[in-house]
Amino acid sequence: MNESLVNVAQFQAFFLTFTRIMAALIHVPVLAGRSIPNPIKIGLGLILAIFMTPLNFAGFGRLGMDILSFSIAIGKEILIGTLAGYAANLAFGALSIAGNLIGLGSGFAAAQILNPTLEEQGTPLDQILVITAFLIFLAINGHHSFIIGLQHTFEILPLNSDLPTVAQEPVLRLTANLIKIGVQMSFPLLATLLLTDLALGLLARVAPQIQVFFLGIPLKIGLGIFAFSIAIPALLPLIRTVFSNMATQMLLLLGK
Repeated sequence: MNESLVNVAQFQAFFLTFTRIMAALIHVPVLAGRSIPNPIKIGLGLILAIFMTPLNFAGFGRLGMDILSFSIAIGKEILIGTLAGYAANLAFGALSIAGNLIGLGSGFAAAQILNPTLEEQGTPLDQILVITAFLIFLAINGHHSFIIGLQHTFEILPLNSDLPTVAQEPVLRLTANLIKIGVQMSFPLLATLLLTDLALGLLARVAPQIQVFFLGIPLKIGLGIFAFSIAIPALLPLIRTVFSNMATQMLLLLGK
């Protein structure tokens, strides 16, 4: 009888690779957001696993692992993939912080709508910023950077390897950098709105009969949209840097 083309060890290696890839992939909104159908997510994970498994198949023997060892290995791959996906998602978290700050300062905070991509509530300006950033992500091949970083995780942490020791310093550094970048993105608009508030405050002192509160709301919304449209080109290099460092962040969080 002819020998099977795929033995148990090869199937286990493929399934573990697929598990890590899916655990990381679901944290990247552009590739596996809520708006993307599940068959497409699974298909993308299978395609990536097909290309990555031969590069990482080693040490399984001919008969593979028993059920208990295989179950433990699946849990390890889920944790490793989650860490890698969390590091990749930090780049999109910076966009969320910037969008929330912009919406809060421009008066759009009351118009909260569902952002299906980031799976959270956001303002209209937040939506525009996220969509623009996602287009930049695809234009600069940010998805390639994510895939390359994911492949490097198999090189530094082979299949069924010990879990990495996640130090506090890299996590704190990445989180602090996330907050800093989010504030930097929103700073031009926040500075414009601050000057607007100062001008309205002076106007209220000079002409108390003017209803500054009712005048300020549409004025701040109009200036917010105008300043945002001007600031987007200036934010392109910063957004490009955030997405270009995605692979480095993934490996840094895994301790490498």
